[in-house]
Amino acid sequence: MPELVVTQNVDVPGIDKLDVYRQYGGYEALAKALREYQPDQLVDLMKASGLRGRGGAGFPTGMKWSFLAKNNMPRYLCCNSDESEPGTCKDRVIMERIPHRLVEGVIITSYACNVTTAFIYVRGELALAARQVEQAVQDAYAAGLIGKNILGSDYSLDVIVHRGAGAYICGEESALMESLEGRRGYPRLKPPFPAVVGLYGGPTVINNCETLATIPPIVANGAEWYASFGTEKSKGTRIFSLSGHVKKPGTYELPLGIPLRTLLYDERYGAGILDDKEVKAIIPGGSSTFILTPDALDTPLDYESVAAAGSMLGSGGVIVMNEDTCIVGAVLRMSEFYRDESCGKCTPCREGTFWMTEILERLEHGHGQMKDIDLLLDICDNIAGKSFCPLGDAATTPVGSSIRKFRAEFEYHVTHGHCMVGPGSQQHQHVEEVLDAQPAAAH
Repeated sequence: MPELVVTQNVDVPGIDKLDVYRQYGGYEALAKALREYQPDQLVDLMKASGLRGRGGAGFPTGMKWSFLAKNNMPRYLCCNSDESEPGTCKDRVIMERIPHRLVEGVIITSYACNVTTAFIYVRGELALAARQVEQAVQDAYAAGLIGKNILGSDYSLDVIVHRGAGAYICGEESALMESLEGRRGYPRLKPPFPAVVGLYGGPTVINNCETLATIPPIVANGAEWYASFGTEKSKGTRIFSLSGHVKKPGTYELPLGIPLRTLLYDERYGAGILDDKEVKAIIPGGSSTFILTPDALDTPLDYESVAAAGSMLGSGGVIVMNEDTCIVGAVLRMSEFYRDESCGKCTPCREGTFWMTEILERLEHGHGQMKDIDLLLDICDNIAGKSFCPLGDAATTPVGSSIRKFRAEFEYHVTHGHCMVGPGSQQHQHVEEVLDAQPAAAH
């Protein structure tokens, strides 16, 4: 197993408790940051490490910190732990099992960015994760790790844990800020960007949970150590949420650049496809990234290589579908999700996600027409790049990429009225006919 960064010691019993976390070096990075670094030096350290945001966009973390407007307004940090992307559960693991690593990362980042109030925004459904983070924050306050004059320094910080109400849109940074301010989670028009005018009108840095949990190990071990993992342009490790038709689904922290095939087939990770069937499709970064086919199995899992293969690394949620998967049915399920989660603020997303789902519903149940396939692509073109926030783009990604990769399967639904695989296939129908011909006792 490669060396771990974020999930190191995650299996140690009681590591979610402050005393055990400190026994394994917890909060030593915070002490080092306050003792040896000025805020600007920490920003430079993150730039040197090559750490990029783990929320999906992959923007360089140190550069993001340096964009904060230099004015007299109060500054804020928002930890985006509203993990909502289908197929993704990495942040949940961090919060539930080693919450103090996240809290330590929040404190160090706040110090680096001259922030005096930080928020940890946790998805409403993640009840255990929220309780664990709330307890970790309380214990850190009691130990003098948060509050006035942290560890005897001149630096003071307040950390507030906020539970969301289960809206996918609040994972978008501006909608998250709207929610924190007590309003409905609608995205804001940009510019101005959060680094200039963010939470309560002040300069705001917004980082993903995994990104912030990566900060303490970098401070403790140095930028060169962290940059030794991964590739030239994609530094460090990444937590991959592996799900779908694999024998060992789970969360695995691996160096960026590891081949997709290794994640799926290595006995230490996915251990192969269920029932030893063939892979049909892979979504490499959560449901809002483009679908890949088996010819991409040897693609290195880093930002540049996955982009060259025609998709995005996204949130690291790798969803595997085997040869028995009905692509039309799978995409319909994703489309239903985006339809339900659209905030309704803009017409392209509100109306487009509804009509995409209606058409996919027709196709899946054998009532579609050939022109529906191109109509879906036309709707995608009228949503992508024209909606108020990235949710519209995310909704079109599985639909458009599935038609480009598996158009024949969509056409089969039109011409035959059922799937070419699974329960609606000819093979399944033959089995049903055989069972129907047997005596009742045989069923």
